[in-house]
Amino acid sequence: MKLADLDVDEIYSYYDYFQWKFEERVELIKGKIFKMSPAANYYHQLLAGRLHREISNFLHKKPCKVFFAPFDVRFPRKSNDDKEIYTVLQPDLCIICDPSKLDKRGCIGAPDIVIEILSPSNNTRDLKYKYDIYEQSGVKEYWVVFPEERTMLVYTLTSGTYIASRFKMKEDIITTPVLPGFIMQLADIFQEED
Repeated sequence: MKLADLDVDEIYSYYDYFQWKFEERVELIKGKIFKMSPAANYYHQLLAGRLHREISNFLHKKPCKVFFAPFDVRFPRKSNDDKEIYTVLQPDLCIICDPSKLDKRGCIGAPDIVIEILSPSNNTRDLKYKYDIYEQSGVKEYWVVFPEERTMLVYTLTSGTYIASRFKMKEDIITTPVLPGFIMQLADIFQEED
């Protein structure tokens, strides 16, 4: 089967998604297929690696775990049955503190923190569709990294609605109540070279 064989107007579930064996990576958003961008560029990969290193080092021997794409996060609405799950995303990074949400296929339910690194081809999907899903599903924090500008926004879920931070610049420090004691210097993330 090829991605081109599928009807893009059809509504698909995680059950369908899990059966597909084609080369292209896709995400499901409310049952609709979204083809993922081609392989991430060099700087995107550097940022993802640096973020993962900082978070992973902090979480060593702690209950929360950090995962990076490709890693399926399923967002059930009414049921955890594969045929009833219509949204499956692959965030660049996600932090999950509830081990009961993890299974051999990834995560089922909202991660505690999701991090997306924007690229020109995924801005609309990440800033509109994914934002709405993360907010509605109860993701406590959604970090959006703007590589070209070397800035970051942190959306914090407050009474069911995201509240945006001011833009975080290279000189700023990132902390989060989700991970007490975590401190990350953005200068370490946005440095020119390792």
